[in-house]
Amino acid sequence: MAALGWKIHGDGKRVEPGAVVSTDERLSWPRTIGIGMQHVVAMFGATFLVPLLTGFSPATTLFFSAIGTIGFLLITRNRLPSYLGSSFAFIAPITAASASGGQSVAVGGILVTGLVLAVIGVVVHFAGPRWIDVTMPPIVTGTIVALIGLNLAPAAWNNFKVFPVTAFVTLASIILITVLFKGIIGRLAILLGVIIGYVVATVRGEVDFAPVSDASWFGLPEFVTPTFDVAVLGLFVPVVLVLVAENVGHVKSVAAMTGKNLDDLTGRALFADGLATTFAGIGGGSGTTTYAENIGVMAATRVYSTAAYWVAGATALVLSMSPKFGALIATIPAGVLGGATTMLYGMIGILGARIWVQNKVDFSDPVNLTTAAVPLVVGIANFTWVIGDVTFEGIALGTASALVIYHVMRNIARWRGTSQEPASPASVPGGEEMADR
Repeated sequence: MAALGWKIHGDGKRVEPGAVVSTDERLSWPRTIGIGMQHVVAMFGATFLVPLLTGFSPATTLFFSAIGTIGFLLITRNRLPSYLGSSFAFIAPITAASASGGQSVAVGGILVTGLVLAVIGVVVHFAGPRWIDVTMPPIVTGTIVALIGLNLAPAAWNNFKVFPVTAFVTLASIILITVLFKGIIGRLAILLGVIIGYVVATVRGEVDFAPVSDASWFGLPEFVTPTFDVAVLGLFVPVVLVLVAENVGHVKSVAAMTGKNLDDLTGRALFADGLATTFAGIGGGSGTTTYAENIGVMAATRVYSTAAYWVAGATALVLSMSPKFGALIATIPAGVLGGATTMLYGMIGILGARIWVQNKVDFSDPVNLTTAAVPLVVGIANFTWVIGDVTFEGIALGTASALVIYHVMRNIARWRGTSQEPASPASVPGGEEMADR
């Protein structure tokens, strides 16, 4: 394992134009600590939003998030900068599992998801990441990500309508901050929007501070012992595919920004996230994933030093040891969550479309068109299939249908030579229609 040491970048005080602070470098410790704390702020809103929406303990989630981040840095040999925050892909299965079997059953599902992802990480490490691209091409990955976000739309509305004025102010604040401010402020639009919404909710008397005054300043978070119910495990299986896509995308993004080939770390990244999610499942935290919010911080600061993430992990660990801090976060009312999730869930859905656009998916190909069309309806409408004691809902069925439809149709099309047939309906453009314009 590589030594946990970093070279000083330049004079340790500034980053010259066109230069970046590489993963094995750092600025002076005061600057590194400041950037590390900025990473905590960046992940904060989204990481805490998941336990608030699912009824989990924010402090416990933050505790396992910190442990997972430190473990990720160790497993990836201190070469891959990343913060492991709460994955939004877990919201729907956690909500469904908690409703049917309680929080411990949901925690058991998270644990199993982590174990499966860890196994995939080991396979990828020894077999190489190529088979992931074959199994989950962009049309499939984008569809799965999109249907998970859109499947959550009713949850956003349920929170929004509780305190609609506060929800509207929160959503409007996020939208305006995004376009009014440049740099890190614009990138923290969701967090700042939540803060503005919280202030409005406080003025309107929608916040109960009693749990905060009763909580102690220091102490361990509350842990939950997992239990297992086969009937709900099917809800969590699709999450594994999303976590694979997110981790692979993270590795490729960091590689592109730093100019380094990091493909050899793909298996380690998957294993590390799987292990972090497993630990979260053992004690009652939300499942983890690599965070795009922190990639934004790296892009804005041009500092890719893993030293900053060690600071972020340590800071998050200290904050998780304050029950009063966790109780304060838990006071965020439904209206604020409704406004924020209207944006967040929609963003998850559009991220799926972004995967299609970035990879130039051809929707004049009937295989691609059908692979997206059917699973999206299954996911949005939340189709349900009950087999004995096991229930498969929209996300699970949508994910399965995306994989099955793509691979079955693609193989038949190749066998029959029909892959170049125009898509139906015939009005779907193939791209040439706009060439002359």
